[in-house]
Amino acid sequence: MKKVSLAVLLSLGAIAGAYAQSDQSVTISTDPSKIADVEQRAQTLQSQQDSMHNMHSQMPSHKSMHHKKSHSKPMSSGANQ
Repeated sequence: MKKVSLAVLLSLGAIAGAYAQSDQSVTISTDPSKIADVEQRAQTLQSQQDSMHNMHSQMPSHKSMHHKKSHSKPMSSGANQ
């Protein structure tokens, strides 16, 4: 019984995987308006990524935001005389 259940489960998983892959296909288009639309979206994404990269590089790092207290005791000048 367990083998049959496992076989059915694996079959359903394979069918679902094949269906999910069929939704994302690559198409070729020679339509100038579609080409221009894709190029515009690519430029928009590139500019968004560039602006996000610039924002991250301008922000100070997390380590520099915290100051650690010094736990060392001050040395007295007359202790070893």
